[in-house]
Amino acid sequence: MTPPRNADAALTLLAILLLLFGLTFVNAVWRSWTVDRTASQTLVQELGLSDLSLFTEARYTRHPSQADRHAPFQDHPGALEHFPTGLLSPPPPHLAAP
Repeated sequence: MTPPRNADAALTLLAILLLLFGLTFVNAVWRSWTVDRTASQTLVQELGLSDLSLFTEARYTRHPSQADRHAPFQDHPGALEHFPTGLLSPPPPHLAAP
């Protein structure tokens, strides 16, 4: 019998880690089925929260409806976008219209 190779141990470890990673998705789905959302809904109503916060970096990426035309360029008109989330969400339609 030959001793196990390093590649065999690495593949076994990779398989175990992939299984655990897959189980995190199973756990997320299971929790979403069993969670009670009444406490969250009550908190939203009591605090008067209005909209979902999409990103946490800059004020113009938190919620696109709260942005103005010049918010990304508030440091300098020729400044480049320095928050990566600015590339993920397009500007609101009313700001993109000419």
